[in-house]
Amino acid sequence: MIALTVLGSGTVAPTPERTSPAHWVEAGDARILFDCGAGTLHRAASFDVAWHTATHVALTHFHPDHWAELPAFLFALRWGIEPSRQDPLVLFGPVGLSARLASLAAAFGEWITEPEFPLEVVELEAGTAREIASDVVLETCKTPHTDESMAYAVRHAGRRLVYTGDTGESAKLAEWAADCDLMLCECSLPEERAVPLHLTPRQAGALARKGRARLLVLTHMYPVFGTTDPTSVAREEFAGEIVAATDGSRFTIEGP
Repeated sequence: MIALTVLGSGTVAPTPERTSPAHWVEAGDARILFDCGAGTLHRAASFDVAWHTATHVALTHFHPDHWAELPAFLFALRWGIEPSRQDPLVLFGPVGLSARLASLAAAFGEWITEPEFPLEVVELEAGTAREIASDVVLETCKTPHTDESMAYAVRHAGRRLVYTGDTGESAKLAEWAADCDLMLCECSLPEERAVPLHLTPRQAGALARKGRARLLVLTHMYPVFGTTDPTSVAREEFAGEIVAATDGSRFTIEGP
């Protein structure tokens, strides 16, 4: 089984309903926080997610809405729980992560890179796959958004969840995501506000169709959507099940 809790379904644009990107995935013995934008910790507390038990954090890219709360997350592991953390944490991210953490340490203190628990920093190249727990594999794919941006997939017990992160249209991403059980897909802007390096609902639907996803979950929505329903537009391209995530949405992919 793979379980997903959407902590932040929004963007850098603040609204009361949606905080910045953060997604909690449980698979076997792995508990993975995908991205760590503003609001992550308080949303996790609101939704009764055991954020302090994370085994891994995986960052898609370095725009601040996707990782700006990481220093607070690491700080909270030391001072925000009792007893403070002793278990190891693995931090995944694109190439350049170590240098950025060093800059944060210069600003905040050495506890960023040397907390009082074992911290392993792993820079991943796109196109890699590695086992992160028993029968849990983390995979990566390049996305057209920033130079470093990547999508992630989690495989466990014959099931696969794909998180696109921020992306534009990509045939390579669709091929890589093929036959996933759940596609957690960015859906930033309505059709009339389309830009090259983000997806509209129709483009997200097309990605899910080409990737033969079983369930499409839309996330990373700017407030310009207002009260309109992006699923109705995505459905013009994708005949499968579609859900527009909100902060607190939960999904379960059952095993075979």
